[in-house]
Amino acid sequence: MAHLLGAERLHLEFPTRTVFDEVTLGIDEGDRIGVVGRNGDGKSTLLKLLAGRLEPDGGRVTVRRGIRIGMLDQADTVDPDATVAEAVVGGIEEHVWAGDAKVRDVIAGLLGDVPWHGRVGDLSGGQRRRVALAALLIGDWDVLFLDEPTNHLDVEGIAWLARHVKGRWSANDGALVVVTHDRWFLDEVCTATWEVHDRIIEPFEGGYAAYVLQRVERDRMAAASEAKRQNLMRKELAWLRRGAPARTSKPKFRIDAANELIENEPPVRNPVELNRLAVSRLGKDVVDLLDVSVEYPVRDAVPGAPATRTVLHELEWRIAPGERTGVLGVNGAGKSTLLKLVTGEVQPTTGRVKRGKTVKIAVLSQELAELAEWTEERVSAVVAAQRTSYVVGAGSKAVELTPGQLLERLGFTSQQLATPVKDLSGGQKRRLQLLLILLQEPNVLILDEPTNDLDTDMLAAIEDLLDAWPGTLLVVSHDRYLVERVTDRQVAILDGHLRDLPRGVDQYLELRRQQATDAAAAASSAASRQTGQASGPGAGAGDGAGTAASAPALTGADRRSAEKELSAIDRRLEKLQAQIAEQHEKLARHDQSDYVGLGALGDDLRSLEDSMAELETRWLEVSEQLEG
Repeated sequence: MAHLLGAERLHLEFPTRTVFDEVTLGIDEGDRIGVVGRNGDGKSTLLKLLAGRLEPDGGRVTVRRGIRIGMLDQADTVDPDATVAEAVVGGIEEHVWAGDAKVRDVIAGLLGDVPWHGRVGDLSGGQRRRVALAALLIGDWDVLFLDEPTNHLDVEGIAWLARHVKGRWSANDGALVVVTHDRWFLDEVCTATWEVHDRIIEPFEGGYAAYVLQRVERDRMAAASEAKRQNLMRKELAWLRRGAPARTSKPKFRIDAANELIENEPPVRNPVELNRLAVSRLGKDVVDLLDVSVEYPVRDAVPGAPATRTVLHELEWRIAPGERTGVLGVNGAGKSTLLKLVTGEVQPTTGRVKRGKTVKIAVLSQELAELAEWTEERVSAVVAAQRTSYVVGAGSKAVELTPGQLLERLGFTSQQLATPVKDLSGGQKRRLQLLLILLQEPNVLILDEPTNDLDTDMLAAIEDLLDAWPGTLLVVSHDRYLVERVTDRQVAILDGHLRDLPRGVDQYLELRRQQATDAAAAASSAASRQTGQASGPGAGAGDGAGTAASAPALTGADRRSAEKELSAIDRRLEKLQAQIAEQHEKLARHDQSDYVGLGALGDDLRSLEDSMAELETRWLEVSEQLEG
């Protein structure tokens, strides 16, 4: 594989710390690399160095001549005064970009709910982010650097982005380097993982799951090596301390060896640990939503149109003690409204909400409202203001901790304890917010997009904490990995109703695709009827379109033939679905380092998916004939 770009002996310092020291790495054609590490260790900085956005203090980055590099920053770089169309396609004529299948796919996948001729400055932060991503993806790049591309994307958007990136280049072309906390995306897209820590970059083969396995093995071997080293160190120190007079006669090489052993003590990486905290007692009754409907008034409603919009319709949900449920749905489907019904912030238009007497609800919100009153205070003072000591664990494993010790278990360093809350990073604020909520001892915990600003290590620590959570847990998140990891049941809000998902997120995506197909079929049928009406009685006999649209329903042999074809298409679609599922399994089992084999399997998969799309189109055509 051809070399695209590389970094040699990179060194970078900020005023307070060294970010990278003597880092050497390379990117080749066909590389699909995920970058993981703790917040603040330099993941985004690494992308900027490799993309040429930032100059290193030492070393160099070399790029092969003619290589086109594209990068998605975390910062908002889109001109707020431009329209969405100008920001995405620039001055390209509409007939040009509309004829490009890749451009149409990007616009449909990312900007379906964004006004095409709207002003970028009037959009929400999430919409602006998707506009920037769309503008990048329609370009032709040899190397793509994506910094948190899954932020502000829902489950469907993330699945679309994974499909787009996997099909963007052939197996041995192009290169992708992505920083994201979405572990499902890392597993789906990446064939290699770089871990950024302690001023170095450590490479691993495979996606997130493979990285975790290799890291566990690395840590196990390091622990065994450290145990041997510590034992040797104790012996050497004991030998060195056998009296001052004897020390001068000891062999100098033994003293030098012992000193070197002590100097080579590796830096301790921040432990991220938080054991089970106390929880208020929860009775048999939690929260019951009984035939609940919620309607909101429509702003600037058109005369004759409905004045209200129904978000939830005759919904019933009985939340059980200890229930662990993930709630899925597109933006605007009513997820936040559902949670606010549970907390009591929203009252139902019809139906009723019944709450147990012992229920104590806490919400980890997206707005960090819990920290608003503490912005000028030091981190340690915030926790100390709640209590002077805390007990974690239970029974014989119970340990009493000071506020500082508790914070250190949650990944804060001793220097950060004296930092004002306003100066913390997004991930640190998120950790502190979670801790303050847990110290209230709730028995119903609601997590509303809890993964924002958290790195993969912190996510794993929170998931470990939630595994032992004895209360009721409700999670709304676009992070598929988190939802499937910490909840036992998934539900979706579809057309205002709550739908159980026995097969989890996969079933939700299937239902959404079916909704899109049904909507397209309904729109096509409506257009056909409208055309038929327009060209019916008053149209000339030569108007073929009008004649076809207003043709009577099929009868006799023609109808039986159409029904037979529809039945055959159903069987072929079922067979193709099984083949596609089998092909996905083959890709997952295949050697991830065999790029040629993976490319062939990917080509086979795309061929099957194309066949399925053609059959679905034909199925719609035959169905319309039968309904006509």
